[in-house]
Amino acid sequence: MDKRLVAVVLSIIAIFAVTTIALQLEQSANHLAGKVNYTYSVVNTYPHDTVAFTQGLVFVQGSLFESTGGYGSSSLRRVDLLSGEVRQEYSLPSDFFGEGLAEVDGLLVQLTWQNRLGFVYDMETLELKQNFSISTEGWGLTYDGNNLVMSDGSDHLYFLNPATFEVVRTISVKDGETLIKNINELEFIGENIYANIFMTEKIAIINPLTGEVTGWIDLTGIYQHNRHNDVLNGIAYDDETDRLFVTGKCWPYLYEITIKSTN
Repeated sequence: MDKRLVAVVLSIIAIFAVTTIALQLEQSANHLAGKVNYTYSVVNTYPHDTVAFTQGLVFVQGSLFESTGGYGSSSLRRVDLLSGEVRQEYSLPSDFFGEGLAEVDGLLVQLTWQNRLGFVYDMETLELKQNFSISTEGWGLTYDGNNLVMSDGSDHLYFLNPATFEVVRTISVKDGETLIKNINELEFIGENIYANIFMTEKIAIINPLTGEVTGWIDLTGIYQHNRHNDVLNGIAYDDETDRLFVTGKCWPYLYEITIKSTN
């Protein structure tokens, strides 16, 4: 083969190799850029009932609602944000363990842990209106504007018809190729699901269409609890004033926080 032709072929191969590597690096950078890590700043600190084993938290129309767990101590509460005082309360029967909470069109929907039942209440009076069945354990609950979204402690999220409570679709939550299990309390903010991960101090930000984790909020150090189960659990968002609240099981404080990227 002519030496000049060989040189041209080698040049083409070299250009192709460099282009391929550059494309791969660009794709890798784009993938990493798609995931955002956040830290936090505390804006305000409010009192929180240290008896409240927080399982669900909702802020709607200027009111804070909380679902608490524990056999014999589960409840649905309307709580005054500034004082932490309970303004209204519905106590669950002692054989029910309260879990996730969501608001749908003036109704509050509450899960129970292992009873495979949920309850629906009037938001103004906390009067029990109906119950419904679920096919798994109940952990976290939120509403995306179309469907209720439920967690059961696994890597799955279940989307429920808010009128019939039937499962309409399910997604598996992943960070890359890693399944994210122990998904607990949920909150729908903007276009994403924010999720407490049980026994951690992190909140996962989840794409509701794909189940992919697009970000992590690291709340390490926000409160040093002493008991094993008194973990971070409870996310509420005030969409009218763009305020984000977090707390934990039996914590003495509820925190209003802002988050910022560390990428």
